[in-house]
Formats: sequence, structure tokens, C-alpha cells
Amino acid sequence: MKVTCLQENLARGLGIVGRAVAVRSTLPITSNVLIATDHGRIKLAATNLDIALSCWIGGQIEEEGAITVPSRLLTDFVNSLPAEKITLTLSPRSKQLKVNASRNNATIGGMDADDFPPIPNVDDGGTLEVDPKALREAITQVVFSAATDDSRPVLTGVDIVVEGDTVTLAAADGFRLAVRKLKLKKKAAEKQQVIVPAKALAELNRLLQDQDEPVVMTFNAQKTQVLFRLKDVELVAQLIQGTFPDYSRLIPKEWTSRAVVEVGDFLQETKIASIFARDGSGIVRIIFEGGGDGAPGKMSISARAEEIGDNEGSLDAAVEGEASKIAFNGKYLQEVLAVLDGGRVALETTGPSQPGVIRPVDNDNYVHVVMPMFVQW
Repeated sequence: MKVTCLQENLARGLGIVGRAVAVRSTLPITSNVLIATDHGRIKLAATNLDIALSCWIGGQIEEEGAITVPSRLLTDFVNSLPAEKITLTLSPRSKQLKVNASRNNATIGGMDADDFPPIPNVDDGGTLEVDPKALREAITQVVFSAATDDSRPVLTGVDIVVEGDTVTLAAADGFRLAVRKLKLKKKAAEKQQVIVPAKALAELNRLLQDQDEPVVMTFNAQKTQVLFRLKDVELVAQLIQGTFPDYSRLIPKEWTSRAVVEVGDFLQETKIASIFARDGSGIVRIIFEGGGDGAPGKMSISARAEEIGDNEGSLDAAVEGEASKIAFNGKYLQEVLAVLDGGRVALETTGPSQPGVIRPVDNDNYVHVVMPMFVQW
């Protein structure tokens, strides 16, 4: 193999696939990155057996070939080189990759490409095209609500339901639930439901930052793998097997108290309260009541830590229904408010011991349910 490419392109490609390199594995080759020629381009690939990332970069190919080399070593070396051409050379039947730059010549020992875990070929199931901006927003608003421990594996993933021209993403960890809908330009041929690991979607979200073309999402026929195809990048993830909870029953159908406030103001006051909540079990208390006689209502957000101090902030709020009080984990409040893109948000409750519901006022494609914390008022 002999190929030549620009340092910046190789560094970018290694940075992309490096997210899938296994950190600790009983299979040493999964700490390597695959370098191969592929239809006139250079292919880079890495896998930790849960997700696989492949990236194609342009270059001049003089001889075909493939090798795997330690990802961290190659990435650190390439990143330290000046922005010039780099030539990668592999002699026949050799496992030593020569890396030649303008002033540096390195040799890196590798392993046979035939021993690299095969990247699954996902092309025999349903295929969808999704707008990258809408998908990125949907993932951002949902993925943080997935569980991080493996006690219930299905909750470490995001439930994705495709039906008609709507895709619904949902994540829950037992304390909160996030549900986001997005529209497809073209109706799906059949209903599909899968659970995609939240970690895989978080990686996809990073890749979507510079994506302008539609994202192609493909499931295999057995519903065990999903492929996300972007421009020059592919991500394949193993799907989580199991049944996601019926979360529709967890979303309250009505409310007795509702307060509408500006997202930015609500987030700022929650951050301030959370400073004091750190030493008070993370509890942030919210009280809201109408102003009466047409005057604006008021929402107060407070936290206190015994023997240390307390804080209370207040916001103007459009309040409907009864006056109400409820307490939440300040971290959960901050996380949901941070992913809402400005505008106004409604907080709905049916009492201090019932879940609180947070919805953007300007659209109905997102809903977030948070379990309350029980406090002495």
C-alpha cells in the first residue's frame, strides 16, 4: 500500500473514528484503527464492538492495501505534524507502516487487516432520510435523559419509533422522561421501533455539527443493528434488545396549575438556586401564583442548605389555575432548560407529589416529565 494525503484530512479522519476505538478491551486489535484503500479513497475505521465508525478521506493512491495500527500513537503523531502532505507506505507482507512527512519519518508496527472485526453491512432493512438539523436538535433534547447505569439495559438507550411521516425519540431513567417528535419528508413504508444506545446517538450528534445533507438511517432486517450514513462518514451501532416501557402513561393528561416563563430567565434562576442546593440534596423549590386583577403572576425559585445559607429568586409568570408549589432536583431542571432553544416554556403540575411537565410554548413536538422531590415546606 502506498497513499498520500493532506495532514489536516488525515488528522480530521482519525479524530472522527477515534471516538469508536476501544479503551480497555480483551481484543487488542480493537485499540487499532484500520487504514485501507477503498474505490479511490482512503478509508479509516474503528470499532469497540458496540459502535463502529468509518470515514473516507481523499488522497492519491499509488498502491492498494490495508493495515491496522495503534490508534492513539498514529493520531498523536499525525496531529503533531505540520499541515503538509503525508505518505503512508506498507511493503508487501509487512506489518510495519511507514509514515513520511516533510521532516519526519516514522515506522509504526501494526496488525493484519484481515484480523480486524468486520464492520457490519446494514442494508437489508428499512431506510429513512432525516434532516440533519432536526435530528441533531431531537437527539440533544432527549439523549441526556437516558440512564447511565446498566441495571435496566433498555433505559440506557433511546426508543425510536417510526410511523408514517413521524419519528418519535424517547428516553427515560426512572426520574425523568423526554419525548421529541420530528417530521420526515417522505412517509415510512412500515412502522418500526428500535432502541438505539444513547452513547451511539451522542457520538452521532457530534458528527452532525457539520452535516448539511440528509442523514440516511437504515435498520437491518433482524433489528439488531442500525446504520447512520452521513457525507463521508458511517456509524453502525448494535441495537438494544428488549421492550421499552410504555411511557405514554407517564405523561399527565391534565394539570391544575400552569406557569409560563422565559426559558433563559428560568434557567438562570435555577443555576443560581443550584449553587445553594449543592449542600441541600440538590433540591430546588418552585412556588408560583397568579397576580390577580390582571397583574402578572409570580414564580419564586429557591434553595437552602441547613446552617449554610439560602437563596430565593423570582420571575414574572403567566399563571393559570391554582397557586402551586413543587420541588425538583436542580440538575434535572438545568439539563432540560439548557436544551430548549430560547422562547417561553410552560411548567404544569397537579400537586407537589405529582410529576411536573415542561413544554415549550411555541411548539408541541417536545415534552419533558420530571419526578418531584419530597420536601418539608
